[in-house]
Amino acid sequence: MKAPFFFTLIAVLLTSCVQNDDFTLPNTTVQNPTINGDIVSINAIAGVLAQANANGNTTHTFENTNQYISGYVISTDEAGNFFEEILIQDALENPTIGIKIIIDSNPLFTKYELGRRLFIKLDGLTIGTTNGVFTIGVAQGTTVGQIPATFETRFIKRSSEIGVLIPKIINLDQLNDGLTNLYVGLENAQFANSDISKTYASEATDQFDGERTLESCDSNLSIVFSTSTFSDFKSLTLPSQQGTIKGVLTKNFFGDVFNFVVNSPADVNFNDSGRCDVKIIDCGLKNNQGANIIFTENFQTQSTNQLISGNGWTNFIQEGTEGFEAFSSNGANASLGISARVSSRNSGDLRSIAWLISPQINLETQNNETFHFMSSNSFADGSHLDVLISTNWDGNEATIAAATWRPLTSAFVVGDNDFFGDWFPSGNIDLSCISGLVHIAFRYTGNGDSSFDGTYELDEITIDYE
Repeated sequence: MKAPFFFTLIAVLLTSCVQNDDFTLPNTTVQNPTINGDIVSINAIAGVLAQANANGNTTHTFENTNQYISGYVISTDEAGNFFEEILIQDALENPTIGIKIIIDSNPLFTKYELGRRLFIKLDGLTIGTTNGVFTIGVAQGTTVGQIPATFETRFIKRSSEIGVLIPKIINLDQLNDGLTNLYVGLENAQFANSDISKTYASEATDQFDGERTLESCDSNLSIVFSTSTFSDFKSLTLPSQQGTIKGVLTKNFFGDVFNFVVNSPADVNFNDSGRCDVKIIDCGLKNNQGANIIFTENFQTQSTNQLISGNGWTNFIQEGTEGFEAFSSNGANASLGISARVSSRNSGDLRSIAWLISPQINLETQNNETFHFMSSNSFADGSHLDVLISTNWDGNEATIAAATWRPLTSAFVVGDNDFFGDWFPSGNIDLSCISGLVHIAFRYTGNGDSSFDGTYELDEITIDYE
C-alpha cells in the first residue's frame, strides 16, 4: 500500500530538480586567447630549422622568445587513425606548409576540431624532423619528444575560429617533402585491383598499420595508403570504385616513403563505377632461354657517361633532363662491364620520365620467344622502373606517350629493398602469347626530390626463341 506514495514522492523530487526540461549544460564556448607576443609564420621557423641543420644540428629549441605560430587543425583522432599528435597547416585553403605537434595526451578531437585555428607558443619548444616530417615538441636529447600533457595548455592556445578545410589537389608525379603535413586531395583515384577485396587494416598480415596501394588514374602512379590497426574503421572493406579522396600527406615510420592517411572513411568518395586499370600482359615465365637470338645488348660498345644509342635503341627523355646513360664502375655497386644507368639524383627535375625502347621485334616469324635482362640499383627510393610492351607504337618519339604500353608483369625488376650491390635476373619472360610487331620499353619515373631520385641499372638484355 506504500508503493503509490513512494512513486509520487520520486516524481515530486524529480520535478523539483528539473523544471521545463531546462538542463544546465557545461559552458563549451572557446574564448579567443590573449597572445602576448608576435605571431610568426610556420615557414619562418622552418627556415630556422634549415639553418640549424646547415650548422650540423638536427633540432632547434626556442628560448627567451615571445613568439607564436598559428595554423588550422587538419587531423583528428576521433576515428583512431591518428594518435597523440595534431597536424596543422598555415591556411584553410591553398596552404604552403604544415607541422606536426606531438603531445602525450588523448583523445584530442574534443578540443582540437578539424579547421580550428590554434596558436602555439614557441618558448621552450623544439623543432626537428621525426618520421620524415617537420615536427614540434620538446627536446629529447637530439630528437623531438612529446609535449607532456600537463604542459598542453601552456603551449597550445585555441582560437574560437573554426573554418572549412579545402583540400589541396595534388598529383602523384609531383610529390615532394614540401607537401607533407598538408590536407590534400586526389582526383580520379582508386585502390589497386589486388587490394579491393581487403579491409582497411584488419588482414592477418597487418600489424601496426594496414598498407594498401592507392592509384592515380591521371598519372598511372601510386602511393601507400596507410590505416592504423587501432582505427575504428579498420574492418571495413575498401571500396572497389574510383573517385576523389582527401586526407593528410605524411610519411611512414622510417620517414622514407610517402603515405596518404585519412581522418575517416567518409573522406574516401569512390562512387564512380568506372576504373582505369591498365591491361597487363602476362604469358608467364619459362624454365630456359631460347638458343636462337633475335636481339641482344650488353652495352659494351657504348661510350660511358653518354646517352645510350645505336643498335636500334630509342632513348627518349619525356620529361626532365635525365636519360639512360652508359655506366661503368668497379665499386660496391659494380656494373657488368658497361651497363645502362638512369637516375634523377641531383637533377632538380620536378618530374623525370625516361624511356629506353628496343627496336621493333617481329613475333610472327618464329615461336616460343623469351625475353631476359638483368637489373640492379643504387637505392631505388620511390622512383619506378617499368617494363612495358607495345603493339601499336609507330617508332616516332612524338607518339611514344600516346601509344598503348602494357606492363609485362612477369618481369622481375630490382626494388628498393633489394641489396644495391647485387644484380638480379628478370626471369625468362614468355612472349609466346603476344603476336605481331612489338617494341619493349624500360620506363623510368622519378624526380629530383630525395625520396624519388633513385638509380636503376640494366644489362644483358636478350630476346630469343627455341
